[in-house]
Amino acid sequence: MENKENYFIKLNSIDVGEKIEQKNGLSYLSWAWAWGEVKKIHPDAIYTIYERDGELGPINYFTDGKTCWVKTGVTINGIEHIEELPVMNYNNKSIPLASVTSFDVNKSIQRSLTKALARHGLGLYIYAGEDLPEESKDEQKDESKSKGKNTKGKTTKEEQDTVDYCAELEKFITDKKLDKLKVCAKYKLNKTSKQEDFKNALLNLKIEVGE
Repeated sequence: MENKENYFIKLNSIDVGEKIEQKNGLSYLSWAWAWGEVKKIHPDAIYTIYERDGELGPINYFTDGKTCWVKTGVTINGIEHIEELPVMNYNNKSIPLASVTSFDVNKSIQRSLTKALARHGLGLYIYAGEDLPEESKDEQKDESKSKGKNTKGKTTKEEQDTVDYCAELEKFITDKKLDKLKVCAKYKLNKTSKQEDFKNALLNLKIEVGE
Protein backbone atom coordinates (compact mmCIF):
# COMPACT_ATOMS: atom_id res chain seq x y z
CA MET A 1 0.00 0.00 0.00
CA GLU A 2 2.82 2.42 0.83
CA ASN A 3 4.40 1.92 -2.61
CA LYS A 4 1.10 2.71 -4.35
CA GLU A 5 0.63 5.87 -2.33
CA ASN A 6 4.15 7.23 -2.76
CA TYR A 7 5.45 5.95 -6.09
CA PHE A 8 4.90 9.37 -7.74
CA ILE A 9 7.08 11.08 -5.14
CA LYS A 10 9.86 8.57 -5.70
CA LEU A 11 9.79 8.92 -9.49
CA ASN A 12 9.51 12.69 -9.26
CA SER A 13 12.62 12.85 -7.07
CA ILE A 14 14.86 11.20 -9.68
CA ASP A 15 17.39 13.66 -11.08
CA VAL A 16 16.94 13.67 -14.85
CA GLY A 17 19.19 16.69 -15.43
CA GLU A 18 22.01 14.77 -17.11
CA LYS A 19 19.58 13.13 -19.55
CA ILE A 20 17.78 16.27 -20.75
CA GLU A 21 18.31 17.28 -24.37
CA GLN A 22 17.31 20.63 -25.85
CA LYS A 23 15.82 20.92 -29.32
CA ASN A 24 14.08 23.95 -30.82
CA GLY A 25 13.40 25.46 -27.41
CA LEU A 26 11.88 22.31 -25.89
CA SER A 27 13.35 19.83 -23.41
CA TYR A 28 13.39 16.12 -24.15
CA LEU A 29 14.16 12.92 -22.28
CA SER A 30 15.28 9.77 -24.03
CA TRP A 31 12.33 7.37 -24.20
CA ALA A 32 14.59 4.35 -23.71
CA TRP A 33 16.29 5.86 -20.64
CA ALA A 34 13.00 6.99 -19.06
CA TRP A 35 11.39 3.58 -19.57
CA GLY A 36 14.47 1.83 -18.20
CA GLU A 37 14.43 3.95 -15.02
CA VAL A 38 10.76 3.19 -14.42
CA LYS A 39 11.18 -0.56 -15.01
CA LYS A 40 14.02 -0.69 -12.48
CA ILE A 41 11.62 0.46 -9.78
CA HIS A 42 8.37 -0.91 -11.18
CA PRO A 43 9.11 -4.06 -13.21
CA ASP A 44 5.39 -4.66 -13.71
CA ALA A 45 4.87 -1.32 -15.47
CA ILE A 46 3.35 -1.57 -18.96
CA TYR A 47 2.72 0.82 -21.81
CA THR A 48 -0.01 0.92 -24.44
CA ILE A 49 0.04 2.37 -27.95
CA TYR A 50 -3.57 3.02 -28.87
CA GLU A 51 -4.72 2.19 -32.39
CA ARG A 52 -7.79 2.61 -34.59
CA ASP A 53 -9.18 0.33 -37.27
CA GLY A 54 -8.19 1.08 -40.87
CA GLU A 55 -8.90 -0.47 -44.24
CA LEU A 56 -5.56 -2.27 -44.21
CA GLY A 57 -5.55 -3.08 -40.51
CA PRO A 58 -4.81 -1.26 -37.23
CA ILE A 59 -3.42 2.28 -37.52
CA ASN A 60 -1.33 3.74 -34.70
CA TYR A 61 -2.45 7.36 -35.06
CA PHE A 62 -5.69 9.34 -35.07
CA THR A 63 -6.79 12.10 -37.42
CA ASP A 64 -9.37 14.83 -37.93
CA GLY A 65 -8.76 14.80 -41.67
CA LYS A 66 -6.31 17.70 -41.51
CA THR A 67 -3.60 16.72 -39.02
CA CYS A 68 -3.05 13.72 -36.77
CA TRP A 69 -1.95 12.71 -33.30
CA VAL A 70 -0.90 9.65 -31.34
CA LYS A 71 -2.29 8.29 -28.09
CA THR A 72 -0.27 6.31 -25.56
CA GLY A 73 -0.71 5.16 -21.99
CA VAL A 74 1.60 4.03 -19.19
CA THR A 75 0.29 1.92 -16.32
CA ILE A 76 2.11 1.76 -12.98
CA ASN A 77 0.63 0.10 -9.89
CA GLY A 78 -2.64 -0.31 -11.75
CA ILE A 79 -2.89 3.43 -12.52
CA GLU A 80 -2.84 4.43 -16.19
CA HIS A 81 -1.94 7.91 -17.40
CA ILE A 82 -2.74 8.66 -21.03
CA GLU A 83 -0.96 11.19 -23.25
CA GLU A 84 -2.13 12.46 -26.64
CA LEU A 85 0.49 14.22 -28.76
CA PRO A 86 0.27 15.84 -32.21
CA VAL A 87 2.50 14.46 -34.95
CA MET A 88 4.87 17.40 -35.45
CA ASN A 89 7.82 18.44 -37.60
CA TYR A 90 11.21 19.74 -36.46
CA ASN A 91 9.64 23.16 -35.82
CA ASN A 92 7.12 21.57 -33.44
CA LYS A 93 4.26 22.33 -35.82
CA SER A 94 1.56 19.82 -36.74
CA ILE A 95 2.32 17.99 -39.99
CA PRO A 96 -0.54 17.96 -42.55
CA LEU A 97 -2.11 14.52 -42.78
CA ALA A 98 -1.07 14.03 -46.42
CA SER A 99 2.60 14.59 -45.49
CA VAL A 100 2.81 12.36 -42.40
CA THR A 101 5.20 9.41 -42.60
CA SER A 102 5.56 6.33 -40.42
CA PHE A 103 8.84 7.83 -39.14
CA ASP A 104 6.99 10.96 -37.95
CA VAL A 105 4.41 8.83 -36.17
CA ASN A 106 7.06 6.67 -34.50
CA LYS A 107 8.91 9.72 -33.14
CA SER A 108 5.67 11.13 -31.77
CA ILE A 109 4.83 7.81 -30.09
CA GLN A 110 8.19 7.77 -28.34
CA ARG A 111 7.80 11.32 -27.08
CA SER A 112 4.19 10.69 -26.08
CA LEU A 113 5.26 7.70 -24.00
CA THR A 114 7.96 9.80 -22.30
CA LYS A 115 5.35 12.42 -21.40
CA ALA A 116 2.98 9.71 -20.16
CA LEU A 117 5.80 8.54 -17.89
CA ALA A 118 6.21 12.13 -16.70
CA ARG A 119 2.58 12.12 -15.55
CA HIS A 120 3.68 9.41 -13.13
CA GLY A 121 6.41 11.74 -11.84
CA LEU A 122 9.59 11.03 -13.84
CA GLY A 123 10.89 14.34 -15.16
CA LEU A 124 7.51 16.05 -14.87
CA TYR A 125 9.05 19.38 -13.95
CA ILE A 126 10.79 19.81 -17.32
CA TYR A 127 7.39 20.20 -19.00
CA ALA A 128 6.25 23.02 -16.69
CA GLY A 129 4.59 25.80 -18.69
CA GLU A 130 4.54 23.81 -21.94
CA ASP A 131 0.76 23.44 -21.77
CA LEU A 132 0.07 27.19 -21.63
CA PRO A 133 -1.35 28.76 -24.80
CA GLU A 134 0.74 31.54 -26.33
CA GLU A 135 -1.68 34.27 -25.25
CA SER A 136 -1.48 33.05 -21.64
CA LYS A 137 2.31 33.16 -21.79
CA ASP A 138 2.16 36.71 -23.10
CA GLU A 139 -0.27 37.69 -20.35
CA GLN A 140 2.07 36.19 -17.74
CA LYS A 141 4.98 38.19 -19.14
CA ASP A 142 2.94 41.43 -19.09
CA GLU A 143 1.73 40.73 -15.57
CA SER A 144 5.26 39.97 -14.41
CA LYS A 145 6.51 43.21 -15.90
CA SER A 146 3.73 45.25 -14.30
CA LYS A 147 4.40 43.71 -10.88
CA GLY A 148 8.13 44.16 -11.19
CA LYS A 149 8.05 47.91 -11.88
CA ASN A 150 6.68 50.90 -10.01
CA THR A 151 4.51 53.62 -11.49
CA LYS A 152 7.57 55.42 -12.88
CA GLY A 153 8.72 52.30 -14.72
CA LYS A 154 11.76 51.76 -12.52
CA THR A 155 12.96 48.31 -11.51
CA THR A 156 11.99 47.30 -7.98
CA LYS A 157 14.55 46.11 -5.43
CA GLU A 158 13.15 42.58 -5.52
CA GLU A 159 13.45 42.41 -9.29
CA GLN A 160 16.99 43.81 -9.19
CA ASP A 161 17.99 41.33 -6.47
CA THR A 162 16.68 38.50 -8.65
CA VAL A 163 18.74 39.72 -11.60
CA ASP A 164 21.83 40.06 -9.41
CA TYR A 165 21.55 36.57 -7.94
CA CYS A 166 20.92 35.12 -11.40
CA ALA A 167 24.02 36.89 -12.74
CA GLU A 168 26.10 35.71 -9.78
CA LEU A 169 24.92 32.15 -10.30
CA GLU A 170 25.74 32.27 -14.02
CA LYS A 171 29.22 33.62 -13.25
CA PHE A 172 29.80 30.83 -10.72
CA ILE A 173 28.69 28.21 -13.24
CA THR A 174 31.04 29.68 -15.85
CA ASP A 175 34.00 29.99 -13.47
CA LYS A 176 33.60 26.41 -12.25
CA LYS A 177 32.95 25.11 -15.78
CA LEU A 178 29.65 23.55 -14.75
CA ASP A 179 26.88 22.49 -17.11
CA LYS A 180 24.27 25.28 -16.99
CA LEU A 181 21.48 23.10 -18.37
CA LYS A 182 22.07 20.40 -15.77
CA VAL A 183 22.19 22.96 -12.95
CA CYS A 184 18.91 24.54 -14.06
CA ALA A 185 17.26 21.14 -14.33
CA LYS A 186 18.54 19.97 -10.94
CA TYR A 187 17.34 23.09 -9.11
CA LYS A 188 14.29 23.60 -11.35
CA LEU A 189 15.33 27.08 -12.42
CA ASN A 190 13.56 28.88 -15.23
CA LYS A 191 12.52 32.38 -16.32
CA THR A 192 9.88 32.56 -13.57
CA SER A 193 12.27 31.64 -10.73
CA LYS A 194 12.55 34.09 -7.82
CA GLN A 195 15.62 35.50 -6.09
CA GLU A 196 15.41 32.84 -3.35
CA ASP A 197 15.55 30.11 -5.99
CA PHE A 198 18.77 31.47 -7.49
CA LYS A 199 20.21 32.20 -4.04
CA ASN A 200 19.55 28.67 -2.74
CA ALA A 201 20.94 27.10 -5.90
CA LEU A 202 24.11 29.16 -5.59
CA LEU A 203 24.59 28.25 -1.93
CA ASN A 204 24.08 24.55 -2.61
CA LEU A 205 26.49 24.61 -5.55
CA LYS A 206 29.17 26.25 -3.41
CA ILE A 207 28.73 23.49 -0.83
CA GLU A 208 28.98 20.83 -3.52
CA VAL A 209 32.26 22.18 -4.91
CA GLY A 210 33.70 22.73 -1.46
CA GLU A 211 33.61 26.51 -1.17
